[in-house]
Amino acid sequence: MEHGSFTDNSAATFSLTEEDHTLANAVRFTLNQDPRVTFCGYSIPHPSNARVNIRVQTTGDPAREVLKDACQDLMLMCRHVRSSFDKAVEDFKASNAVKAMKIDSQDSDLEESE
Repeated sequence: MEHGSFTDNSAATFSLTEEDHTLANAVRFTLNQDPRVTFCGYSIPHPSNARVNIRVQTTGDPAREVLKDACQDLMLMCRHVRSSFDKAVEDFKASNAVKAMKIDSQDSDLEESE
């Protein structure tokens, strides 16, 4: 839900349900990277409600579009982190598989020599 002025769309507060600090802080960080943003922050009205209010003020661009762009940037960052993590896991498994094979072959060499 968006709360804002009908005359000035460069400032608005967005209320996101079923969200908490995890998403709100990531969105706030991404918004702060955008040079169009003059202010952004978030609040959680009450700890027992799963709701976050994100306030965005811009240099003149519509706050809704700036928030949308920030969410898309955040999704790209998450995809990059995920792909980097998956690659690191594959590399780790591949290097450990080679080490395990060398250990097994060394063990069998020792058994044959005994």
